[in-house]
Amino acid sequence: MTDAVPPAAPAAPGARPVVVERVEERLRSADLDDLCGVTADAIREGGGFGWVAPPPRDVMERFWRGIVMVPGRTLFLGRLDGVVCGSLQLVRPPGNNEAQAFAASLTTCFVAPWARGHRVGRGMVAAAEALAREEGFKLLNLDVRATQTAAIALYRSAGFRQWGENPYYAMVGGRTVAGLYFHKPLVPELGEPS
Repeated sequence: MTDAVPPAAPAAPGARPVVVERVEERLRSADLDDLCGVTADAIREGGGFGWVAPPPRDVMERFWRGIVMVPGRTLFLGRLDGVVCGSLQLVRPPGNNEAQAFAASLTTCFVAPWARGHRVGRGMVAAAEALAREEGFKLLNLDVRATQTAAIALYRSAGFRQWGENPYYAMVGGRTVAGLYFHKPLVPELGEPS
């Protein structure tokens, strides 16, 4: 089942309807089918989140079903015209990491190529950020391949600041790809690092 999350900002007149949902218990089979399809499309377009080529369908299905069952993770689905077209996860730190208990992370954010430009990614980031604030987190972290320029532009426009780079972040096609690291304070009292 899923909970619909209100859009971050009103849609422009004539815009296609974007909905972001938080998956609470399990993925409906139609949503799983859509999600596997758009995941494969995004991976082929270079928007993978670890995969550089789409894995077999059964592997992808197990991956998405498993994500919903992992404690400390919340899966958000973006929909355009009612069809699943993207995902994002909010990941909380493990219970034994008291020193970093104030910070959550965003991961596996992607939007299918056919749905880009409709503010689906922005809506998913806003929904995850709202949940993180509601749960009392003070900071959001994320990392992304340096080649994913649209995602980087999205994160920067959402107020994330780059704090580092790893020149050996990923290996794609036999070549190393840099990765960028971002953070966003969610509360003003977090202040500057010491």
